[in-house]
This record gives sequence, structure tokens and C-alpha cells, in this order.
Amino acid sequence: MRIAIVGAGRVGTAIAAALHGNDDFELTGPLGRGADAASSDVALLCVPDREIASAAAAIRPDVIVGHCSGATGLEPLAPHESFSLHPLMTVSRDGANLAGATAAIDASGERASEVARSIVQALEMNPVHVSPDDRVAYHAAASIASNFLVTLEAAAERLGGSAGIGREALAPLVRATVENWVTLGPELALTGPVARGDELTVAHQREAVAERTPELTALFDALADATRALAAAPLEHA
Repeated sequence: MRIAIVGAGRVGTAIAAALHGNDDFELTGPLGRGADAASSDVALLCVPDREIASAAAAIRPDVIVGHCSGATGLEPLAPHESFSLHPLMTVSRDGANLAGATAAIDASGERASEVARSIVQALEMNPVHVSPDDRVAYHAAASIASNFLVTLEAAAERLGGSAGIGREALAPLVRATVENWVTLGPELALTGPVARGDELTVAHQREAVAERTPELTALFDALADATRALAAAPLEHA
């Protein structure tokens, strides 16, 4: 299969690197936006959501076109045979190991679906079909799990820094917490003063947040309320 990667950002570069050397594909790219992928059977658009339609319009009509957006449906790819393939993985400037991660896929027809699954298989990822009606909710869940987690840890780092505790000291706690969530579920993984019902300690914590990082007070209040609700959830749902 002759496949062109269009878009030389983080995702395009990571996918191209993962497919490099695979004998099932003749790989071109990553190419710049506006490429027509004239010599390819498939074009995989790894461009910002707002650029998908214009990038697809530049592709020859006989080429199957896919995109890597999590929240976008297939409409911007029309009239091409089309598919979507979103890696459920954070991709930093240093790249990403996609093997073993989930890939959310959808397709306009059987042939495009087979193309999407063949690429996912080559990436050693696990395909999961996400319907158009579920895509935004799916992508919001991914943002909470990854993007918002980084924002939360940045807040912990700012407050911890005021007490001489840096990122390297917090990291083992974060890793252990995530592993407990994975293996035990949220209800059983939850520890700390809110889970124990120690509201006096929570109140003292809030005072410290308000004094040292007042910009984080509203976030602390919202998280404390959400944690109380989780602590009160029935364990049979774990």
C-alpha cells in the first residue's frame, strides 16, 4: 500500500517513524500541507482540525483519505473514500511509543475501514470503533485523562514548590496513583483526607492554597467537591 503522511507535526512524525521500514507500506512523507499525494493510494492527514478540509481538498479524488483528529467526523474528507484514525496517546516533542495504545477509528465504507485497520495493525495499536455521535465525548475524555492531568500536576508542582517539594519528589506519588487507578478503579484507589472524611485537614489545606497560590483556590474547591462525591460512591461500582 502506498501511503502518504501529510503534516509534519508531532503526530505525523510519530506515525511516519512507527511505519518506517514496514514492508506492507511504501511510505511518503511527512509531507507539507497542500500535498496532493498523487503517487499514493492513501493519504493520512495529520494536520490541525481546522486544516483538515483544505488539506483533503488538495488530495486527488481517487486517493483514500484519512485524518487523525479525535473530535472530527468524516465530513471534511468528502467526497473521498475516508476514514479516521486517532491515536489515544500523548505525543510530545520527543515523539511517542504508539505500540499497545488504542486507536479510535471510523470509516465511510468497507474498503476505507480495511485501510484504517491495516495501518492500526502496522502501528501495533488496538482498534476501537468510535461512532460519529460519540467522537466529541470520546475526545473530551482523552483530554481529561491526559491534558487536564498535566494541568493538575502543574498546580501541585507550583504549590509544592512553595514548600521546597519539586516535580521529582511528586513523580513517584503520581505514578503510583495512576497505577492504582488502572488496577483497582477510582473508588478503591482514592486515598487522603477527603476519602477519610478528615474535613479539618482539608480546611487547613485550603487555607494554605489560598495563602500561597490563591489563583488555585477555585480549582482546589472544585476538586475537593468532586473527590467528596467519588468518596461517597458505592464500592460495587468500582
